[in-house]
Amino acid sequence: MNPQISPIFSHFQTRPLLASNLPETTPLSTDLGISTIQARQGAEGWRLPDGEVLTHPQIEKISQEENSCYILKNGEITKVEAFSQATNRYYSLMPTEEAPTMLISGIPMHRIKGTTPMMDTRQKIKALGKPYGNILDTTMGLGYTAIMAAKTARSVITIEFDPAVLAICQSNPWSAGLFTHPAISRLIGDSYDLVEVFPDETFNAILHDPPTFNLAGQLYSQDLYNSFFRILKPNGRLFHYIGNPDSRTGASVGRGVVQRLKRAGFSVASKDRAFGVLAQKSTH
Repeated sequence: MNPQISPIFSHFQTRPLLASNLPETTPLSTDLGISTIQARQGAEGWRLPDGEVLTHPQIEKISQEENSCYILKNGEITKVEAFSQATNRYYSLMPTEEAPTMLISGIPMHRIKGTTPMMDTRQKIKALGKPYGNILDTTMGLGYTAIMAAKTARSVITIEFDPAVLAICQSNPWSAGLFTHPAISRLIGDSYDLVEVFPDETFNAILHDPPTFNLAGQLYSQDLYNSFFRILKPNGRLFHYIGNPDSRTGASVGRGVVQRLKRAGFSVASKDRAFGVLAQKSTH
C-alpha cells in the first residue's frame, strides 16, 4: 500500500521562511528537499497549494529543533517518532542536508559525519557491485538500500524486525519507493529466522547491515552465515556492514565476522570505505 504522505518539514525548510521581506510567493519543499511547491504568504503564515497553512509559531518551533521532522496535517504539526513496545526503542526521523536518517534511541542509523545517508548507502551498493537478479536486504530501516538496489535488480526482498520502523517509513518521502516500486517486497520479522524459509540458491546477492553486535548478536552468528551461503547462488555476493575498521570495536567485531564467513565457505575481501567486507560464494 502506498501511503499518502502529508507535508513534512525540518529546520532546513523552515529557517529560510524566518527572513524578512520575503516575496508574496516563495519556493518551499514539503517533502524534505525532494521537490518544491510555491507557498503564498499570509497573515497567519504560509499557505500551501493543498490549503494547509504553516503558521509562524509552527515555523519557529520547527526551526529550533535540528534533530526532528514534523508532519503538517489538519493545521497541526506532529513530530515523526514512534516508540516500540516490542523492542523498547524510540525511533525518530532526523533531517540532514540530503535524505533524513533515523535515530534509534538517539543513535543515527546511518553514517552522517562527513557524509550523508544516501552517500553511505551508495558506498554499500558500490562495495557489493551492481545489484542484479534477486537481492535480499536483511535490515530494511528507512529502505534506502532496497530502493537503490531495485533500480537494477529484478527483485528485492527487504526484512525489518520492528513494525514501528514501518510507521516512520510511511511518513518519510525518501522511503516512498518501499511502497511504490514493483520489484520490492517487504517482510516483517527477524532475519535470523526468516532466512531459513528461502530455498537453496535463491539470491544473487545479499546486503547485510545489522545493528551493533551488542544489540543483535544473532545477526553475526555462524548459523546465519551458513544460511547466507546456502541461499546464495554460485558466485553470489554478500556485503556485510561492520562499522569503522579503525575503531577498537569495529576491528574486533570485524575479525570475528571474517573468521565465521570463511568458515561458512566464503572468500572475503575488506571494503574499508564502506565500513564492511565483501564475501563471495565459491563455486567449488
